[in-house]
Amino acid sequence: MSDIQTTFVMVKPDGVQRGLVGEIIQRFERKGLRLVGLRGVIPSEQLAETHYEVHKERPFYPGLISFITSGPVVAMAWSGVDAISVARSIIGPTNGREAAPGTIRGDHGMDIGYNLIHGSDGEDTAVSELALWFPDGIMEWNRDIEQWIYE
Repeated sequence: MSDIQTTFVMVKPDGVQRGLVGEIIQRFERKGLRLVGLRGVIPSEQLAETHYEVHKERPFYPGLISFITSGPVVAMAWSGVDAISVARSIIGPTNGREAAPGTIRGDHGMDIGYNLIHGSDGEDTAVSELALWFPDGIMEWNRDIEQWIYE
């Protein structure tokens, strides 16, 4: 299993408010990813600005910061083979109206802004987002059922 990655996933305030946290966690677990970090937090403006720094010059940035700091989020770290691309497949495209049924956004999303969930888009992003949201690190543990998930 040489392609083990760890990725960052966040249930945004709309997903928390709609009571989707449990279902979202269940989807990642059922796929075979291993939860190695979990943190509920109402993001500070500084944390939100650092997380979304790449969008700072975009016109939607102020609204994005306001939205992500408007209530609790659930920050998670998931580990597994190709975890980044697997997580993004589970999540679906940004616009819920265009996302395929069976994805989180396809099953629950109707808006591009209220899109329920965030997932790292690459290895470098995952590393920086995990460091930002889990400054004390993530859990290291072995799951006994791994032998039944990967050959």
